[in-house]
Amino acid sequence: MTKERLTSLDVFRGFTILLMTIVNNPGSWASIYPPLEHAEWNGCTPTDLVFPFFVFIMGTAIPFAMPHKQFDFAVFNKIIVRSLRIFCLGLFLGYFGRIELFGLEGISLLILRVIISLAVGFALLGNFSLKIKTYLVFGILTILLFLAYSRIEEYQDVRIPGILQRIGIVYLFASILYLKTTQKTQLLVATSILLSYWILMAFVPVPGFGAANFEKGTNLAAWFDNFILNGHLWSYAKTWDPEGILSTLPAIATGIIGMFIGQTLNLQIPKMEIAKKTGIIGAILVIFGLIWNIIFPINKSLWTSSYVLYTAGLAILILTFLYYIIEIANYKKWTKLFLIWGVNPMIVFYFSEIIPRVLSAIEVQNPEIKTEQINLQDYFYTFYVVPFFNNPMNASLAFALIYALFWSLILWILYKNKLIFKV
Repeated sequence: MTKERLTSLDVFRGFTILLMTIVNNPGSWASIYPPLEHAEWNGCTPTDLVFPFFVFIMGTAIPFAMPHKQFDFAVFNKIIVRSLRIFCLGLFLGYFGRIELFGLEGISLLILRVIISLAVGFALLGNFSLKIKTYLVFGILTILLFLAYSRIEEYQDVRIPGILQRIGIVYLFASILYLKTTQKTQLLVATSILLSYWILMAFVPVPGFGAANFEKGTNLAAWFDNFILNGHLWSYAKTWDPEGILSTLPAIATGIIGMFIGQTLNLQIPKMEIAKKTGIIGAILVIFGLIWNIIFPINKSLWTSSYVLYTAGLAILILTFLYYIIEIANYKKWTKLFLIWGVNPMIVFYFSEIIPRVLSAIEVQNPEIKTEQINLQDYFYTFYVVPFFNNPMNASLAFALIYALFWSLILWILYKNKLIFKV
């Protein structure tokens, strides 16, 4: 039995997903306002907050989804299935542009890819019995991993890690920890993870590179990812992955911190007391994160321990503010936009990645250069958005906002019809 939804948490989730959609879909990657870009390496921009915020929110939601700490095989099975459904949704995204079947080409192949994507989305987001969910997710996972390691050319370098994959792994460990341990133990585990990760990254020599370091491609996390997942890493880096294996450990700590805050929000004490507690915790974590940054730089790609504390602290402060405005002051009139985004996050995560892939695969004649083709996404941006702006960064941002508006309409229809898709 789930506890009643916390509006402020849904609003925070909605804001985070909306921001994610905007930063992931500019009109042109060459024309982006600095706050909407990731830090080059060390440091943290507003864009670098999106992913840890979502992991934190997921952790915070766990006590609300499972208010009664009952752990048996049935509960364990549900956790495993949900984790794998999230994992497979992310994993499949790397396969979309690689699907080859029946010798199809062009639009016919694209239609096939869309049909398969819809089928996978339905299988992983559909509301089936637990037994059917289990069969479907293990079947899909087996197929995807078989293709990745089958030596079939199209799939031999498909990426295994990813954002949803990390979220699924964090959910698995955080949920079990929540059900089996006390808050004190959970904090000890999170602290141990962060300290151990720092020791590994700062002091363990890197095979083939020498001394421990925090640089691109030569740090311990990069070596470990390349050793375990050689050929299946982030295509832009090849030899390391921002959502790699070792850096997922501190991400689990982010989820645990969120889980701790979720339990705090469930305390049977006055709401103002809860807000004071969470506000103090948030401020302390931000300060500790900034201090740790001196010797272990805040870095999203490495998901450093300082990054965990800093981003979790900011997430707690924002959630505390929303909690005060919405739950205590009861000021909710402005929340609808964020609510419609917050209650259906996975469908946005999945299909907001599929749609640009589809548009980019459809080519039409370039009106300005008759001998050239232009994909549909670039066509719309170049001829229907850019002409209205003198500043290319404004045009790029406008395209992202139009795409967000498109999704807002879809999510409003789903919300109005009480259609909520859960993994």
